[in-house]
Formats: sequence, structure tokens, C-alpha cells
Amino acid sequence: MKIIDKYVLKEHLGPLLFALSALTSLLLLNYVAKQFGKLVGKGLEWSIIGEFFLLALPFTVAMTVPMAVLMATLYAFSRMAADNEITAFKASGVSIGRLMKPAIWASILLSFGMIIFNDQLLPRSNHRLSQLQSDVLRKKPTFALKEQVTNRVTNRLWLRAGHITPGTGKMREVVIYDFTDLEHSRTIYADSGTLALTPDQRDLSLDLFDGVMQEFPRSAPGFAAAGRAPSGGGATVFQQTFFAHANRLIRDVGNQLERSGGPQPKSERERTVCELQEGYASAAADYAIAYADMERFSRLALADGKTLEVPRRRTTYARNGLGALYCRGLAWLGIKTAAAASVPPSPVQAQAVDTTGAEPVSMAVQDSLPAAATSPVDTAILRGSGIAPSMGGVEGVFEAASLRAQMSLMAVNSYDVEIHKKFALATACTVFILLGAPIALRFPRGGVGVVIGVSLGVFALYYVGLIAGETASKAGYLPPFIAMWTANIVFTVLGLILFLRAGKEASTSRGGDMSEFMDTMRRSLARVGRKLGFRGDRRRRTA
Repeated sequence: MKIIDKYVLKEHLGPLLFALSALTSLLLLNYVAKQFGKLVGKGLEWSIIGEFFLLALPFTVAMTVPMAVLMATLYAFSRMAADNEITAFKASGVSIGRLMKPAIWASILLSFGMIIFNDQLLPRSNHRLSQLQSDVLRKKPTFALKEQVTNRVTNRLWLRAGHITPGTGKMREVVIYDFTDLEHSRTIYADSGTLALTPDQRDLSLDLFDGVMQEFPRSAPGFAAAGRAPSGGGATVFQQTFFAHANRLIRDVGNQLERSGGPQPKSERERTVCELQEGYASAAADYAIAYADMERFSRLALADGKTLEVPRRRTTYARNGLGALYCRGLAWLGIKTAAAASVPPSPVQAQAVDTTGAEPVSMAVQDSLPAAATSPVDTAILRGSGIAPSMGGVEGVFEAASLRAQMSLMAVNSYDVEIHKKFALATACTVFILLGAPIALRFPRGGVGVVIGVSLGVFALYYVGLIAGETASKAGYLPPFIAMWTANIVFTVLGLILFLRAGKEASTSRGGDMSEFMDTMRRSLARVGRKLGFRGDRRRRTA
């Protein structure tokens, strides 16, 4: 049996590598086409551009590995069926399930590898890519100035040119607005000029010809019109200086990329599972505190004869969720990064969750509240000092607590969605094996047409479902687990159904081609249409 396992895996390896390299190249080239112009326009070195696209590679690979697995499965099993190898195996007593077994076990190992990849390598590369993008955005595009547009050179200096000669730095009809000196603002008009970087590539040198510089002192009294004396008499309010040639050196406008260092804030896609779990626990605690405040303020309003409706509680902290279990497993293996996954309940959380009583939170608990969890108004209420009228009364603090609860709930959903997405994408490798093999056996002579057609259809449905589920879950319409795992569950069920019917595939290599596949699809759509009440025109049979 080991010979069969090696043979089946060998049939998958070549198509898998080809599909992975082809799909990754296509998606990466698409990304390059969108970003290349922006990077080249910044005057970056080729090493920086190469680093930029190298850091974008892990994200592309995370998306293309499940695609490549499906394409390899479709191609391998359809080729074996077309060459009657499946028939020979069945005649020798080897079932379809036995042939799929090595591919399924290999996909399970690949799924575990993709979980580690999505958890460790992908967030780090995304974080470095985000840092590099921020560094590139901060870089001054001194040689990417646009004509007939007021370009910002620094925060206090703007330049406008009627015409710019590409590649030479020569300009005509130049206007410069200089607010570098807070006491004197300057406007410079020049007939022509050139700009270039100094040899150290840090300062910008402007040579201006045939122009005038107007200087406006900020400390001067108001003036009626340009060139006139102030309304109360005295000296002129601005000074004009005509020049045939003038040089203006603008400091620290270097065209070199300055790399940021030190720890930087991370978005959800730049965090590992345990970092996401830590953020999830923190946001859930904030939500519990805000919800407890809403209930307390509602009771205070009810005592004054006002009714403030408290919405239904939407979430609680899942201590045994997927992310928490994963991080506990890493902790059991001795990996230190899982330390942030387990968040013990604080006295604040324990008090916030228990909202059955009408007593306010005690002074000791209030002193332990984090600064972000309460406002000065909440502090007054918790300390029994009453509600400040200037703060909008109990309605105002109730609305503030409601807003805090909404923001915390959005953060909870966002963190939980990212946790489940990492596992769902990795598990899709096994799901596509279960789905691809029965389809390939049903249409053995479909060839590349069926491989590409089925792959594109499945990819489109899977990723559209994933994106739609992510959007719906972050908006609070669906639980994160359902949003991220529905596509996997649906395709798994469909694959199992097709597997149970795998004995009905074409008996010879002359069946199951692309035309049969299209006919089957048309009949399936027709049946669905008839169930929905749509009846297509049937061809009349003639004798």
C-alpha cells in the first residue's frame, strides 16, 4: 500500500508546485502593477522595491495555497481516471476512499503548516510591509512635482510651476510660498528656475532667475492693500526685492528613505493569534464594563421617571474559544508567545459582569478601573457624587456608555474574525481535497477546461463568502465562527455528498468530458429553476 500512497502523492506534487507558482506569480504581478508606479515615482532604490514585493509574497501565498491544492487535486484525479488507472485500482480491490487517503493526510499536514504560517510568518511580514509603506509615504517626492499644481515641499513651503521639464528639474513660471519663518512670510515669483538635490542627498537646492521676492512681516499692523502703508500710517507692510539670480536651500528634504525603528502599533492582520486573543479579551472586558454602566445609568434614569432602553447583550468573553485553546496548546508546548492568551478576570470584570444588583461600584473597584474605561462623569456616579448637569445628565452618560459598548463590540468582532480566518484559510486545504477528488472522478476527460472552470467557480464562491462573512461579522450581523467557517462547512458537506456518489463516475475514459460537464450543469440549473417556478422552452421533437 505504501507504493500506492507514494504514487498518488507523486501525481499531486507536480501540479501543486506548478499551480502554486503560477497563481502566486499572477496575483503578485497584479499587486506589482498597482504599486509599481507609486514606488518608482518616489525614486527608491531597487533593493527597497524588491523588499517591498518580497514582503507582499507571504500574504499572496496564504491565499494561493488552497487554490493550488484544489487545482492539483482536480488535475491529478482526472488524469488517473482518464487513463483508466482508477478503474484498474478498483478492479484490484482499491477503493476510491483508499486512493484519497494519502492526499487527505497530506492536506491535513499542510493545513497544520499553514496555521503556523498564518500565525507566525504572515503577521510579521504584514507588519514590516506596513512599516515600509509608511516610510515610503513619508519620503519627499522632490522630483515628482506636478505642473500647474501647488505642491507641498515641506510642511511650511509650497511650490507651483507653470511648466516642468521631465528629468531635468527645469521650471518656468515659478511661485514659492514660504512660511518657514514664523515672523516673516515670503512669496517668491520667478520667470524660471531649476531644482536639484545637494550631493549628500538631504537638502534641496533651488536656483531662481529673473524674479521678485515679497516679504510680509507678521508683526506689522493691518494693511489696506499691497505696497501701501498701514491704515494708521508708518512704514510699508511688505518689502519687495528684485533679483536676476537667487538660490534657495531647503533643509532636510532628503530623497533618501528613512526607515522607522522601534515598536510600532499593529493592526489586526499584523498580529499573531495570541496577540489577537489578548486584544479580544481586553475588548470584551471593556464591553462588559460599558454594558454594566448602561444598566446602572438605566436604573438611575428609571428612579427619576425616565426610561432608557438597554440593548440586548451581544457577547461574552470566550475563555474556551479557538484562539484561547490554541494559545494554551502553545503554552503547554513551552512557547512563550502564548502567555498573553490567558487573561484572568480582574475585579472590574467580575463586578461588571454581575449587574443584578442596584448598588453602585465600590470605591476600591473604582480605583482599579483602567483610565480608558471610565470618564469623569462615570467617576462621579461611581463615587456616589451624582451626575453633573453640565454633562447632559443621566441621558448623556448613558449615551456615552452606549457608544463605548458599540466600539468595544466592534473590536471584539474584529479580533475574533481574524482569529477564525487564520484557521479557516488553513483548513480549506483539506476541504478542497474532499471536494476536488469526487468532481475529477465524475468528469475524467474534462481536462484543463474542467480544472480551470471548477477552480475559478469554487474560488469565487469561497472567497466571496469569506469576504461577505467578514464584513457581516464585523458589523455585528453574524457570529465570527459562522461567518468564517460557513464556506468550509458547505464545501465539506458538498464534497462528502459527491464522495458517497463517487461510484457513479463514468465507467470509461470516453465519458465525463467537458461537454458532459456543461450538460450536467445545465440540467442542474434547470432543476433549480423549475423548483423556483421558472420553466425554460423545451425543444419540440419531430418524427
